[in-house]
Amino acid sequence: MSRRTGDVQAFETPAADPDLADLRARLAAARLPEAETVRRAAPDPRRWDQGVPLVDLVDVVDYWRTGYDWRSFAARLDQIGQFRTTIDGLGIHFLHRRSTRADATPLLLTHGWPGSIAEFTHVMDDLADPESADAPAFHVVAPSLPGFGYSDKPATTGWGTEKIAATWVELMERLGYSRFVAHGGDWGGVITTILGGRFPQQVLGIHTTTAQAPPGLTTDGLTSAEREWTEETRDFWLHRAAYAKQQATRPQTIGYSLVDSPVGLLAWILDKFAEWTDTEDSPFERLSRDKVLDNVTLYWLTRTGASAARIYYESHNSLDPGLRADVPSAISVYPRDIEKCPRPWAEERFRRIVRWSSPETGGHFPSLEVPEYFVRDLREGLAAVLAA
Repeated sequence: MSRRTGDVQAFETPAADPDLADLRARLAAARLPEAETVRRAAPDPRRWDQGVPLVDLVDVVDYWRTGYDWRSFAARLDQIGQFRTTIDGLGIHFLHRRSTRADATPLLLTHGWPGSIAEFTHVMDDLADPESADAPAFHVVAPSLPGFGYSDKPATTGWGTEKIAATWVELMERLGYSRFVAHGGDWGGVITTILGGRFPQQVLGIHTTTAQAPPGLTTDGLTSAEREWTEETRDFWLHRAAYAKQQATRPQTIGYSLVDSPVGLLAWILDKFAEWTDTEDSPFERLSRDKVLDNVTLYWLTRTGASAARIYYESHNSLDPGLRADVPSAISVYPRDIEKCPRPWAEERFRRIVRWSSPETGGHFPSLEVPEYFVRDLREGLAAVLAA
């Protein structure tokens, strides 16, 4: 990794008044399609069979235009502490919340798509300075993936998950953290797996909600519940992953809509929050509109719909089949996640699983859906990692 630009600069959320005025104007002038042809009365998950129902979208669009307060979220980012540094010619944005505890361990949190650092802003204080002196404390670092949020947009190919993992090691070194623990889900889970496999000298251990097994494993010996997990995961990739194929093959094409139309961006992301959360009908059973719009507005104001989608072009199905993680690993499999890996399969890649958790509730976005449980589960997982 290049150290030609080793300095870290403080960063504040840019003023966005003209962009917010433009956003409201675009929302007011939005052209919407007719309603879906599978209309049903709520609550009914089948209402979403053709995508985001018109009535739900209209409600969120109206709130986004008239009630949502971006400045509150921007102030929270500034309160936590925002920074940027340049690594291999690319500006990397990150949040950094240091603990007041002398025994705190550096912790790297990595988000995925269609998430962002908005997944972690409300849990970083609890992780850094827990109320109980018996709970582990962490110096928390949460970077924005290349092409996401206030990180730069790569102008060339090559910024896949392997390069991002190496970049994160360089980032932590610049902050004075030569050894650290790491957590991630979705793409963040893939990157965290690579960190554990490629950088055992720097990574003390990992916690992930996205454990991916090596390919070609048999279902022989799995329990009926574990077989069901594999069938659900297979069904997801066969029938509900068109978004991934689109972004892996034609991110630029969908990117025009995501950067030009706030309603298009909202629908593209809201569809995933609806399908991937542990709910019976709507994502707003678990998430507030503000939480969803913090995330979507960050994409909108930074114009990162296309650049964020390109992580699929760079890395879809690219995890090294031979990669093994020998560092202590804690794995949590939430019941409504889109990929659920049986433990016998996970053990083929993660060689030192020190804690395995199967929560009773939660989906793909546990830090947003069940934040109190997520913090407790992450603490307990990392405590087991550090004890090992």
